[in-house]
Formats: sequence, C-alpha cells, structure tokens
Amino acid sequence: MADYRDEYRRKLISAEEAAGLVRPGMWLDYGYACGFPLLIDEALARRAKDLANVKMRVFRSLGEPQVLKADPRQEHFIYSSWQVSPTELKYHDDGACAFIPANLGEAPRLYREHLKDEVDIAFLTVTPMNEQGYFNFGASTSYEKAVCDVAKKVVVEVNESQPWVCGGYDEGIHISQVTNIVENDKHQIVEAPVAPSTEADEAIGGHIAGLIEDGATIELGIGGIPNSVGKLLVKSGLKDLGIHTGVFVDSMVDLMESGVVTNRRKEVVPGKSVLGSAIGSRRLYDFINRNTAVAGYPFDFTHNLGILAQMKSFMAINSALKVDLKGQVCAESIGLRQISGTGGQLEWTRGAYLSPGGKAFICLHATRRNREGKLLSNILPVLESGDTVTVPATDTGYVVTEFGAVDLKGRTTWQRARLLISIAHPDFRSELEEAARRGNLITRGT
Repeated sequence: MADYRDEYRRKLISAEEAAGLVRPGMWLDYGYACGFPLLIDEALARRAKDLANVKMRVFRSLGEPQVLKADPRQEHFIYSSWQVSPTELKYHDDGACAFIPANLGEAPRLYREHLKDEVDIAFLTVTPMNEQGYFNFGASTSYEKAVCDVAKKVVVEVNESQPWVCGGYDEGIHISQVTNIVENDKHQIVEAPVAPSTEADEAIGGHIAGLIEDGATIELGIGGIPNSVGKLLVKSGLKDLGIHTGVFVDSMVDLMESGVVTNRRKEVVPGKSVLGSAIGSRRLYDFINRNTAVAGYPFDFTHNLGILAQMKSFMAINSALKVDLKGQVCAESIGLRQISGTGGQLEWTRGAYLSPGGKAFICLHATRRNREGKLLSNILPVLESGDTVTVPATDTGYVVTEFGAVDLKGRTTWQRARLLISIAHPDFRSELEEAARRGNLITRGT
C-alpha cells in the first residue's frame, strides 16, 4: 500500500489545478449521473472567461452544471448532452446545450471506436482508493471505463459519499491509469428524490403488475410510473423476481429487502441484481455499497440484446410522452424540443421481445396539460412535426395507460388504432376514431 500512497500523493491536485489542465479547443467528458465531477465542474466554471471553444459531453447530470450556469450564451463551452436532463432543459431551450442521439448500450463502443481520438480529458467521480490501488466508479459503471481507456488524461474526483459497487467488470480503475486525483470534501453525490406517485401512475402499475409472472426479471426506467410498478410488485405476492437494469432505483431496494426479488431463477448473473448505474436516495446508495447481492456492469452488458435474449421472461418497463395510432412511440421530445433522450428504451423493447416469454411495456398518462392549461391527449392520430420516434411501430409491444394495457404485436393498423383508442382518455376517443378513419388506419370494412 505504501507505493500506492506515494503515487496518490504525487498525483493529488486541487480542483483549480484540474480545471487549469483545460485548454481552448479541448474535448472534455464528464462521468454519468453520480459520476459527475461536482467540484471540478465548479472550478472549471470559474475559468470560463479564460477559455474558448471547449467542447463537452455530459450524460444525465443530476444537478445544475455550473459550466452552463457560468456560460448561458455558449461563448466559452460548447456543451452537449447524451440525454437532456431537467437541469439542462432550460439551457437547451435557450440554445446553450446540444443533444447527442445515441442508444445507451452503445456508449462504451462509441467511445472506444468512434470517439477514441476526441477525449482530451475525462473528469469522473469515484470512491476512495482501496489497498490494491483501485478506485471504484460507484453508482455509475455505465461507460466510465471506456472513457478512461481512450482519454489522453484521466482526472478522478474522489468522493467518500460514492458507494463502492461490486462488479461485474469495468467497475473501477487502477491508480496507474489515472493522471491526477482531486479530493472532494465539499459535496456529496447528488440524490434524486422519488417523485410521488399519482393515481394514474398507480393504475398503470396495477395493469402491468398483473402481467408479470413468478421468476420474471425486470427492468425499470426512471420516473413516477416505473417507481409505482416497483412499489406494487412489493405487495403483489410474486416470488423469485430478478433485476437486470440500466438504472437501479429506490423501489428496487424495497423489492430486494422484501424478498420479492431473489434473483434465484435469473439465467444471467444468477443471485445478483445487475445494474449499469444507480440514481436515487441516500438510502439507495447505502444499500448498494459493497453489497455482494448487487453487480455493476457497463451499459454494453446491461443493454446487450444477446444477453437479454438469454433470460426468460424479461420485463422492460419504461415511460413515454406520446404514442400515435400506428404504435410509434415518442419518449424524448415535444416537437424539436428535446426533453430527454433515447436512453435504453429501444434496446429494452427489442431485448424483451427476444427473451422467451418477455414483455416490453411502454407506459404513459393518457393526457397532459399544455402551458395554457388545455387538456391534450397523449395518444395521437400521428406524431407531430419534430417528434422523435424512439420506438418504431414495428417494435412496440404493450402500451399501458391508466385506462388499460394493450398488446400491439402482430396487429393490423385498424386493430392497433382500436386498441389504442380503447386506452385513451374517454373525452378523446371519438375524435381519435374519426381521425383514424380519415387516415385509413381504420378501413371501410373494419
């Protein structure tokens, strides 16, 4: 350990010195979610006026990036997000944050192949070093190692609040691969409070829970609806569920502690809940810390279609914004306004279909209100101009609203239209049917 301690001291620098490594024109990459380097980001924001054309890639920031706050006119930082988060949205609306389209499971390969010459510095938050000289990526094993493998410089921000997550593989990095170390004794990793469930969320969760069987393996996305599903599964009476997910969320702690999730019957990494990241409360971070019933893997494992196909009854549960009467799903934009990202939704949908007995659930509220307070249907005759098709109609399986669950696989356009109209808000069903007839989705004889 003495040699590693000496190396640690040699590589230790301040956040200001880390920010000082940045030069105009560089490409910088931050860690995912809880891997976001909070202290270095603050120091870099203070250097904004000294820099120009610094290009940044960030994936799911949980707090407000200080570099955006310091440079709202994008005069110094060219900030791009793989998945526009709520804290980045106002900057995207003002033209100070760009979007990078990508499937989540591709992220490690994108870095190792397509971006291998475009990472000047990687800034990531890690755990304290262990006796063998390793730092752990903690609540984000996502694509961190891939970024480090190609970066010209790797600067880790050590944060004692980062949980140590057992692997897996690519869950950590050795000090010999690290350029510099910054100690963050100011900020804890960001907690993401669980949004309270609505009656609609609980109704949707009830429809889904009734379609899951004993021994199934589940994936839950982020948000009120997937969280409600998790809570309902705790009370469902189901047995021996497994977890294989991109994001480990708070309701999964409840599922494991209640004994509903045992992972005993899971074909891939049996006995362990597999995750690519974790986002939630301090309770969640403490639960996964050195928990040998949890295994962190990079996204090219968690989202790998070949891996998902090996599991029986894989259930993917994700949220959407809109679905049209053909079954096209938009989960990331309202027109040209990007409000999220593709994430893993397409991969989960396809992976669940490849799984024997698997099901993919696209969940959404039947209605929403616009900025003027007008009630609008989230089931539309056709997606609107600029809406991103996150899941093509050919891939869509189950669609679930508070009014029911329907399976679109193998259905004609007129069957799809009628099924989706049946789970739309009653106030919109007549006009949806009329639009379907005008568009020949419902044909003369049907």
